[in-house]
Amino acid sequence: MPDTDAQAENLPPAAEPGISFPLRVAAIDMGSNGIRFEVAEFSDATTFEELEYERVPVRLGHDAFVSGKLSDAVMDAAAEAFGRFRSRMDELGVSHYRAIATSAVRESRNGSEFVQRLFDESAIQVETITGTEEAKLVWLAVSSRVPLADEKWILVDLGGGSVEVSLVDNSGTIWSQSHTMGSVRLLTELSGVSDSPGGFRRLLAEYASTLNIPAAAQHWKPAGLVATGGNIEALAELAGAEPDATGVSQVSLEELRALIDTLARLSYKQRVDDLGLRKDRADVILPAAVVYERIGILAGVSTILVPHVGIKDGILLDLVDGLSSGGHGDRLDREVYQGAMALGRRYLFDERHGVRVAEFSRSLFDQLQDLHGLGEADRRLLTAAALVHEIGQFVSYRRHHRHSFYLISYADLPGMTAREMLLTGLVARYHRRAAPKESHDGFRNLSEDERERVRKLSALLRVADAFDREHLQRVESLSARVDGDQLIIEPDGAGDLLLEQWALTRKGKLFESVFGLALRVERPGEPAADEE
Repeated sequence: MPDTDAQAENLPPAAEPGISFPLRVAAIDMGSNGIRFEVAEFSDATTFEELEYERVPVRLGHDAFVSGKLSDAVMDAAAEAFGRFRSRMDELGVSHYRAIATSAVRESRNGSEFVQRLFDESAIQVETITGTEEAKLVWLAVSSRVPLADEKWILVDLGGGSVEVSLVDNSGTIWSQSHTMGSVRLLTELSGVSDSPGGFRRLLAEYASTLNIPAAAQHWKPAGLVATGGNIEALAELAGAEPDATGVSQVSLEELRALIDTLARLSYKQRVDDLGLRKDRADVILPAAVVYERIGILAGVSTILVPHVGIKDGILLDLVDGLSSGGHGDRLDREVYQGAMALGRRYLFDERHGVRVAEFSRSLFDQLQDLHGLGEADRRLLTAAALVHEIGQFVSYRRHHRHSFYLISYADLPGMTAREMLLTGLVARYHRRAAPKESHDGFRNLSEDERERVRKLSALLRVADAFDREHLQRVESLSARVDGDQLIIEPDGAGDLLLEQWALTRKGKLFESVFGLALRVERPGEPAADEE
């Protein structure tokens, strides 16, 4: 990865207090089928004017999906483009930028070396993001144009390497899944299997039929389907669907099927000559159309909304939000919380319980800062683990703590690395039953510092969970203080709370072992033990 000191000099600055508008920022979206560069000027945190836009037809995905490596030719072309982007940002006075890469770079064996080269030659730092982060950026873009209100919508973003399918509302993502079914990937993997146009279409349809909306979300009936990506915009144009006053087009599934019939009959050359499609669009548009049709069927809609926004717009909005909302850490807190909520909803978790345990966990973390000595990144880990510590019950109640570990550690949340997801999964895994042991999966491979972090965070989580063990929400808040060799906890809640106190005697042993303090519960207004 790029040298830390070099990054400090060249990365876009972190959030600045008192940032002023107008503000010029840039976004670079390095996808599998092309690279998009946009410079915009924001007059406030949500309103901007495009100053410059360029799309570079560098198909990173082809070699990445065939050989697992980016070729020298595509890396050279991308590096040349990035040099041009750097010059234009300097000329236009861009003060902040964000550059992201998606599945092609994410899956390539030489992806990290490629990112390093781009930084060395252009001083542009590229962030390789997860499918979940892609979905979040698309939601930001779509919600700026489509009034989602309080209804649930299916949102699909199809790129060259993957397709992200999400259930969203105006507050964020409820669930999201990334599938390796992008247009370039489908073209690469399925081309040559059938020589006839009709056979290729049937093969595409059969392959796309494996894509499903998770059963956990089927009880939500979406208000509609919103689709983003260059291919759906091209399909809307072919269908003659003009954007309305808000910039949104509509394509019916009937029109989409008619376009699929037409595209399947035409050769690549005919699609370019007769339909006027770009050369790097003409070959991938049929696979894309088949995927969009499949998702439309799954969503149970007759019409697809096309808002003509995408990841690059989400990058811009996310960047400016982070700069103007009080700091990078605050934005990360929101991202991790929203991502964990979406993960929990995907597995039908008890949301009220998860939220209450997360509240208690963060409260204990903040009150006991001097005791545990952990930082803000650990607070985010604890928050995420507390929210979703019981999602393993979706698999089975028996040993659900272990199921939680695997579901979390192999998931991805915006703002968290794969290593942080592993730590989050382990913290959730130890919310019950055995304490951390070196023989346990995942824990055995941690450094001693990481093991100590997991022990401390798990101990805090167990105490927090004890005060809502039966999911009754009888405790409203917790006050905690160290008194000699004891930790005094004062729960504020209704009733005698005998069940919660009993739970603490069972779940508090890890805390006592890790921190060397005995746990004692006092109710507000009750005399202390030494006063009785």
